[in-house]
Amino acid sequence: MKLHDLQPPAGSHRAKTRVGRGIAAGQGKTAGRGTKGQKARAGGSIPPWFEGGQTPLHMRIPKLRGFKNRAKLVYEIVNVGDIAARIDAGAFDGAGTAPKKGEAMTVNADILRAVGLVRDVKKPLKILGGGELSTALFVVADAFTKSATEKIQAAGGSINVLEVPTESRPALGVGDAAEEGATAPATAAAAAPKPARSRAPKAEAAGSKAEAVAEPGEAAEPGEAAEPVEAAETAEAAETAEATDEAETPDAPTEVDAESPDSVPASAEANPADGADATVAEESPAATDESA
Repeated sequence: MKLHDLQPPAGSHRAKTRVGRGIAAGQGKTAGRGTKGQKARAGGSIPPWFEGGQTPLHMRIPKLRGFKNRAKLVYEIVNVGDIAARIDAGAFDGAGTAPKKGEAMTVNADILRAVGLVRDVKKPLKILGGGELSTALFVVADAFTKSATEKIQAAGGSINVLEVPTESRPALGVGDAAEEGATAPATAAAAAPKPARSRAPKAEAAGSKAEAVAEPGEAAEPGEAAEPVEAAETAEAAETAEATDEAETPDAPTEVDAESPDSVPASAEANPADGADATVAEESPAATDESA
Protein backbone atom coordinates (compact mmCIF):
# COMPACT_ATOMS: atom_id res chain seq x y z
CA MET A 1 0.00 0.00 0.00
CA LYS A 2 1.26 3.38 -0.94
CA LEU A 3 0.32 6.93 0.07
CA HIS A 4 -1.49 7.59 -3.17
CA ASP A 5 -3.71 4.63 -2.48
CA LEU A 6 -5.14 6.18 0.78
CA GLN A 7 -8.72 7.50 0.46
CA PRO A 8 -11.34 8.61 3.04
CA PRO A 9 -14.18 6.20 3.65
CA ALA A 10 -17.28 6.61 1.59
CA GLY A 11 -19.67 9.22 3.01
CA SER A 12 -17.21 10.70 5.48
CA HIS A 13 -16.53 13.80 3.43
CA ARG A 14 -19.29 15.92 1.87
CA ALA A 15 -18.79 18.95 -0.34
CA LYS A 16 -20.06 22.34 0.91
CA THR A 17 -23.49 23.25 -0.44
CA ARG A 18 -23.38 26.19 -2.82
CA VAL A 19 -26.28 28.43 -1.76
CA GLY A 20 -27.81 30.95 -4.12
CA ARG A 21 -26.08 29.67 -7.25
CA GLY A 22 -29.17 28.90 -9.26
CA ILE A 23 -31.14 25.79 -10.01
CA ALA A 24 -28.10 23.74 -10.96
CA ALA A 25 -26.71 24.00 -7.40
CA GLY A 26 -29.50 21.78 -6.16
CA GLN A 27 -31.32 24.38 -3.92
CA GLY A 28 -33.60 25.88 -6.56
CA LYS A 29 -33.78 29.49 -7.52
CA THR A 30 -34.59 30.65 -3.92
CA ALA A 31 -31.86 28.51 -2.29
CA GLY A 32 -34.35 26.80 0.01
CA ARG A 33 -35.58 30.05 1.67
CA GLY A 34 -39.02 29.96 0.19
CA THR A 35 -40.56 33.12 -1.25
CA LYS A 36 -39.95 36.72 -0.27
CA GLY A 37 -40.14 37.79 3.37
CA GLN A 38 -38.14 38.62 6.46
CA LYS A 39 -36.57 35.19 6.67
CA ALA A 40 -35.55 35.24 3.00
CA ARG A 41 -33.16 38.17 3.62
CA ALA A 42 -29.66 38.12 4.98
CA GLY A 43 -29.62 39.00 8.70
CA GLY A 44 -33.36 38.56 8.95
CA SER A 45 -33.28 36.08 11.80
CA ILE A 46 -35.96 36.35 14.50
CA PRO A 47 -35.07 35.68 18.15
CA PRO A 48 -36.98 32.79 19.73
CA TRP A 49 -38.70 35.07 22.37
CA PHE A 50 -40.05 37.52 19.79
CA GLU A 51 -43.89 37.55 19.70
CA GLY A 52 -44.54 39.75 16.69
CA GLY A 53 -44.60 43.07 18.57
CA GLN A 54 -47.17 42.24 21.26
CA THR A 55 -46.39 42.60 24.98
CA PRO A 56 -43.76 39.96 25.79
CA LEU A 57 -44.56 37.17 28.22
CA HIS A 58 -42.00 38.34 30.76
CA MET A 59 -43.86 41.67 31.03
CA ARG A 60 -47.37 40.19 31.10
CA ILE A 61 -46.77 37.90 34.08
CA PRO A 62 -46.28 39.68 37.48
CA LYS A 63 -43.92 37.09 38.92
CA LEU A 64 -41.30 37.86 36.31
CA ARG A 65 -39.44 41.10 35.78
CA GLY A 66 -41.31 44.19 34.66
CA PHE A 67 -43.96 44.29 37.46
CA LYS A 68 -43.91 45.63 41.01
CA ASN A 69 -46.79 45.19 43.43
CA ARG A 70 -47.07 48.54 45.20
CA ALA A 71 -49.81 47.25 47.53
CA LYS A 72 -47.65 44.50 48.98
CA LEU A 73 -47.39 44.64 52.76
CA VAL A 74 -43.93 43.84 54.11
CA TYR A 75 -43.75 42.87 57.81
CA GLU A 76 -40.93 42.89 60.31
CA ILE A 77 -41.15 39.31 61.59
CA VAL A 78 -40.01 38.08 65.00
CA ASN A 79 -40.36 34.57 66.43
CA VAL A 80 -41.40 33.99 70.01
CA GLY A 81 -38.35 31.75 70.45
CA ASP A 82 -36.03 34.68 69.63
CA ILE A 83 -37.81 36.83 72.22
CA ALA A 84 -37.38 34.08 74.81
CA ALA A 85 -33.67 33.77 74.00
CA ARG A 86 -33.14 37.51 74.47
CA ILE A 87 -35.03 37.43 77.75
CA ASP A 88 -32.79 34.62 79.02
CA ALA A 89 -29.72 36.60 77.93
CA GLY A 90 -30.91 39.63 79.94
CA ALA A 91 -31.24 41.93 76.93
CA PHE A 92 -34.64 43.21 78.07
CA ASP A 93 -33.40 44.43 81.44
CA GLY A 94 -32.30 47.80 80.07
CA ALA A 95 -34.98 48.11 77.39
CA GLY A 96 -38.31 49.65 78.30
CA THR A 97 -39.83 49.91 81.75
CA ALA A 98 -39.38 47.08 84.21
CA PRO A 99 -42.74 45.41 84.96
CA LYS A 100 -44.25 45.65 88.41
CA LYS A 101 -44.68 42.62 90.59
CA GLY A 102 -47.40 40.37 89.24
CA GLU A 103 -47.54 42.09 85.84
CA ALA A 104 -46.41 40.74 82.45
CA MET A 105 -43.49 42.25 80.60
CA THR A 106 -44.50 44.57 77.76
CA VAL A 107 -43.01 43.89 74.34
CA ASN A 108 -43.55 46.18 71.33
CA ALA A 109 -41.69 47.29 68.22
CA ASP A 110 -39.60 49.93 70.00
CA ILE A 111 -38.44 47.49 72.68
CA LEU A 112 -37.67 44.81 70.10
CA ARG A 113 -35.60 47.34 68.18
CA ALA A 114 -33.69 48.21 71.34
CA VAL A 115 -32.75 44.53 71.82
CA GLY A 116 -31.84 44.09 68.15
CA LEU A 117 -34.75 41.98 66.88
CA VAL A 118 -36.35 44.68 64.69
CA ARG A 119 -34.59 46.97 62.24
CA ASP A 120 -37.32 49.35 61.01
CA VAL A 121 -40.11 50.39 63.37
CA LYS A 122 -41.99 52.07 60.48
CA LYS A 123 -42.86 48.67 59.04
CA PRO A 124 -45.70 46.66 60.65
CA LEU A 125 -44.64 44.02 63.16
CA LYS A 126 -45.74 40.40 62.93
CA ILE A 127 -45.06 37.79 65.62
CA LEU A 128 -44.45 34.22 64.46
CA GLY A 129 -44.73 31.05 66.51
CA GLY A 130 -41.26 29.61 65.97
CA GLY A 131 -39.55 28.39 69.15
CA GLU A 132 -40.77 28.03 72.71
CA LEU A 133 -41.81 30.65 75.27
CA SER A 134 -42.17 30.28 79.02
CA THR A 135 -42.31 33.94 80.19
CA ALA A 136 -45.59 35.82 80.52
CA LEU A 137 -45.55 38.71 78.04
CA PHE A 138 -47.90 41.45 76.96
CA VAL A 139 -47.08 41.68 73.24
CA VAL A 140 -48.25 44.61 71.09
CA ALA A 141 -47.93 44.04 67.34
CA ASP A 142 -49.75 44.50 64.05
CA ALA A 143 -50.31 40.79 63.36
CA PHE A 144 -49.94 37.42 65.08
CA THR A 145 -49.93 33.91 63.73
CA LYS A 146 -52.23 31.36 65.32
CA SER A 147 -49.35 29.41 66.81
CA ALA A 148 -47.75 32.55 68.26
CA THR A 149 -51.03 33.55 69.91
CA GLU A 150 -51.43 30.11 71.46
CA LYS A 151 -47.87 30.04 72.84
CA ILE A 152 -48.10 33.55 74.31
CA GLN A 153 -51.41 32.79 76.02
CA ALA A 154 -50.18 29.38 77.21
CA ALA A 155 -47.27 31.12 78.97
CA GLY A 156 -49.73 33.36 80.83
CA GLY A 157 -49.39 36.43 78.61
CA SER A 158 -51.75 38.36 76.35
CA ILE A 159 -51.67 40.06 72.96
CA ASN A 160 -52.88 43.38 71.60
CA VAL A 161 -53.44 43.79 67.85
CA LEU A 162 -52.91 47.29 66.45
CA GLU A 163 -55.84 47.92 64.12
CA VAL A 164 -55.72 50.39 61.23
CA PRO A 165 -59.09 52.08 60.53
CA THR A 166 -60.52 51.09 57.15
CA GLU A 167 -62.77 54.14 56.85
CA SER A 168 -62.19 57.82 57.44
CA ARG A 169 -63.34 59.26 60.75
CA PRO A 170 -63.92 62.89 61.76
CA ALA A 171 -61.20 64.60 63.74
CA LEU A 172 -61.50 65.13 67.46
CA GLY A 173 -63.88 67.98 68.21
CA VAL A 174 -65.57 67.74 64.80
CA GLY A 175 -68.97 66.06 64.62
CA ASP A 176 -72.50 66.10 66.00
CA ALA A 177 -71.37 66.67 69.59
CA ALA A 178 -69.11 69.56 68.56
CA GLU A 179 -71.89 71.12 66.47
CA GLU A 180 -74.31 70.84 69.38
CA GLY A 181 -71.76 72.48 71.69
CA ALA A 182 -71.17 75.27 69.18
CA THR A 183 -74.88 75.96 68.64
CA ALA A 184 -75.74 75.94 72.35
CA PRO A 185 -74.38 79.46 73.07
CA ALA A 186 -76.05 80.78 69.92
CA THR A 187 -79.40 79.24 70.95
CA ALA A 188 -79.10 80.69 74.45
CA ALA A 189 -78.29 84.12 73.02
CA ALA A 190 -81.29 83.90 70.68
CA ALA A 191 -83.61 82.86 73.55
CA ALA A 192 -82.46 85.73 75.79
CA PRO A 193 -84.86 88.73 75.86
CA LYS A 194 -83.75 91.60 73.70
CA PRO A 195 -83.68 95.14 75.17
CA ALA A 196 -86.30 97.58 73.98
CA ARG A 197 -85.17 99.71 71.07
CA SER A 198 -86.57 103.05 69.98
CA ARG A 199 -86.11 105.24 66.98
CA ALA A 200 -83.04 107.48 67.10
CA PRO A 201 -84.74 110.92 66.76
CA LYS A 202 -87.46 110.12 69.27
CA ALA A 203 -85.00 108.56 71.67
CA GLU A 204 -82.93 111.74 71.57
CA ALA A 205 -86.05 113.82 72.18
CA ALA A 206 -87.06 111.60 75.09
CA GLY A 207 -83.55 111.86 76.51
CA SER A 208 -83.58 115.66 76.31
CA LYS A 209 -86.95 115.77 78.05
CA ALA A 210 -85.70 113.42 80.76
CA GLU A 211 -82.63 115.57 81.29
CA ALA A 212 -84.74 118.73 81.44
CA VAL A 213 -87.10 117.27 84.05
CA ALA A 214 -85.11 114.97 86.32
CA GLU A 215 -87.75 114.82 89.08
CA PRO A 216 -91.14 116.49 89.38
CA GLY A 217 -90.94 119.73 91.40
CA GLU A 218 -87.11 120.02 91.19
CA ALA A 219 -85.11 121.82 88.49
CA ALA A 220 -81.67 120.61 87.55
CA GLU A 221 -78.90 123.02 88.24
CA PRO A 222 -76.75 124.13 85.28
CA GLY A 223 -73.51 122.84 86.77
CA GLU A 224 -74.91 119.37 87.60
CA ALA A 225 -75.19 116.65 85.00
CA ALA A 226 -78.47 114.81 84.56
CA GLU A 227 -78.75 111.30 85.95
CA PRO A 228 -78.61 108.49 83.40
CA VAL A 229 -81.96 107.16 82.27
CA GLU A 230 -82.52 103.47 82.06
CA ALA A 231 -83.48 101.76 78.80
CA ALA A 232 -87.07 101.00 79.87
CA GLU A 233 -87.75 104.61 80.96
CA THR A 234 -86.27 105.87 77.69
CA ALA A 235 -88.57 103.61 75.69
CA GLU A 236 -91.65 104.80 77.64
CA ALA A 237 -90.64 108.43 77.15
CA ALA A 238 -90.21 107.82 73.43
CA GLU A 239 -93.71 106.32 73.17
CA THR A 240 -95.15 109.28 75.08
CA ALA A 241 -93.37 111.73 72.76
CA GLU A 242 -94.67 109.89 69.71
CA ALA A 243 -98.26 110.01 71.00
CA THR A 244 -97.90 113.75 71.77
CA ASP A 245 -96.55 114.51 68.28
CA GLU A 246 -99.44 112.66 66.68
CA ALA A 247 -101.95 114.56 68.79
CA GLU A 248 -100.37 117.95 68.02
CA THR A 249 -100.11 117.31 64.28
CA PRO A 250 -103.64 117.01 62.74
CA ASP A 251 -104.21 115.45 59.36
CA ALA A 252 -105.56 118.68 57.75
CA PRO A 253 -105.43 122.42 58.73
CA THR A 254 -108.53 123.61 60.66
CA GLU A 255 -108.02 127.41 60.60
CA VAL A 256 -107.60 129.45 57.46
CA ASP A 257 -106.53 133.03 57.36
CA ALA A 258 -109.30 134.88 55.58
CA GLU A 259 -107.19 137.92 54.81
CA SER A 260 -104.41 136.08 52.95
CA PRO A 261 -105.57 135.08 49.46
CA ASP A 262 -102.84 132.46 49.20
CA SER A 263 -104.37 130.28 51.92
CA VAL A 264 -107.16 128.20 50.45
CA PRO A 265 -109.00 125.47 52.37
CA ALA A 266 -108.75 121.89 51.23
CA SER A 267 -112.44 121.86 50.30
CA ALA A 268 -111.86 124.84 48.01
CA GLU A 269 -109.07 123.02 46.23
CA ALA A 270 -111.40 120.09 45.63
CA ASN A 271 -114.17 122.39 44.16
CA PRO A 272 -112.68 125.58 42.65
CA ALA A 273 -116.05 127.26 41.99
CA ASP A 274 -117.31 126.96 45.55
CA GLY A 275 -114.00 128.22 46.88
CA ALA A 276 -114.10 131.33 44.66
CA ASP A 277 -117.63 132.24 45.80
CA ALA A 278 -116.69 131.85 49.43
CA THR A 279 -113.60 134.03 48.99
CA VAL A 280 -115.57 136.81 47.29
CA ALA A 281 -118.24 136.69 50.00
CA GLU A 282 -115.66 137.05 52.77
CA GLU A 283 -113.78 139.96 51.13
CA SER A 284 -116.87 142.08 50.29
CA PRO A 285 -119.27 142.44 53.27
CA ALA A 286 -121.11 145.25 51.50
CA ALA A 287 -122.17 142.99 48.70
CA THR A 288 -123.48 140.53 51.25
CA ASP A 289 -125.64 143.23 52.89
CA GLU A 290 -127.09 144.32 49.55
CA SER A 291 -128.01 140.86 48.60
CA ALA A 292 -129.64 140.37 52.00
